[in-house]
Amino acid sequence: MREMQSEVKWEKKEEEEEKEEAEAQVEIWKYIFGFVELSVVKCAIQLGIAEAIENHKKPMSLLELSSTLKCDPSYLNRIMRFLVHRKIFKTISTNHDNYPSYVQTPLSRRLIRNGEHSMTALLLLESSPVMVAPWLSLSDRVLVNGNPSFKKAHGEDLWSYAASNIDHSNLLNDAMACDAKVVVPAIVEGCSELFDGVGSLVDVGGGNGTTLSILVKAFPWIQGINFDLPHVIDVAPKFDGVEHVAGDMFTSVPKADVVFFKWVLHDWGDEECIKILKNCREAIPKENGKVIIVEAVIEEGGGGGKHNKYEDVGLMLDMVMMAHTSIGKERTLKEWEHVIKMAGFNRFTVKSINAAQSVIVASC
Repeated sequence: MREMQSEVKWEKKEEEEEKEEAEAQVEIWKYIFGFVELSVVKCAIQLGIAEAIENHKKPMSLLELSSTLKCDPSYLNRIMRFLVHRKIFKTISTNHDNYPSYVQTPLSRRLIRNGEHSMTALLLLESSPVMVAPWLSLSDRVLVNGNPSFKKAHGEDLWSYAASNIDHSNLLNDAMACDAKVVVPAIVEGCSELFDGVGSLVDVGGGNGTTLSILVKAFPWIQGINFDLPHVIDVAPKFDGVEHVAGDMFTSVPKADVVFFKWVLHDWGDEECIKILKNCREAIPKENGKVIIVEAVIEEGGGGGKHNKYEDVGLMLDMVMMAHTSIGKERTLKEWEHVIKMAGFNRFTVKSINAAQSVIVASC
């Protein structure tokens, strides 16, 4: 009996190994040509494919699309075939031009530059030559005494590079504004109680002020202070209810009832985060002041959890931090607890929202 059971287990193990081998034979190609998806989607944005179909107001044939975009129909057909296969666009059968016609999907509408849920600014930033170059030397970052990938590629860190290259600084700010238009409404919907009774709020590293403008519109009783480096504040547009203030968060933070961060602390190591948060603690009232941190929270153990649909996004963001910053990282709950408590905060809570980030609230 035991011998039979052993044989059954061995056969199952062999079947599992054969299945894994078959899957690996196909899966490896995803990594060999991993850059292709990004490049083709960027091509679609640059050509304005999603805008053309949206403006057409009805299914659009290949010849209509190629004529509108002034593209070679044979090449465009191949681009569209690729994008349809990945369910970015859909086709419907028509008798027009002997080709199917194209229609939008919720995913393709995120490729419309000025669309309500557009993610194009983030994609254009991450696919820019400046941001792609550090990935080519990621292994150097991982080595003992390795060099930061961005600095190796460009001779200086990301923030110094942005300060002296206004076009790249604008790309960064547009990308952060793009994320704000998705994340901040999720915060408003899921965490509105955090802003009850708040008289003033400073958005540290707030870029061009988009995040704060959305918050102030949702909670008009708040006096908003958009705080960032001088070269960012110099080109920030005016928003009702928002005051732009230039400065350095490592030196001090403007006083307010609430200090707000979105995708800022992940750019820095623990020591730097603790210093920044200590400055925040000095800026808020001791009794009812709070710091709101909007960042990813990585699953303990490096992944594998099934309850967070954005888990893989958080893990990819962690790789982005490794490639694009010198010391930044995404943090687990324990790692967030460490920096928050070391900065002198006694309490903190974490709430999930419908976004890749969570909302972390620290108070004294």
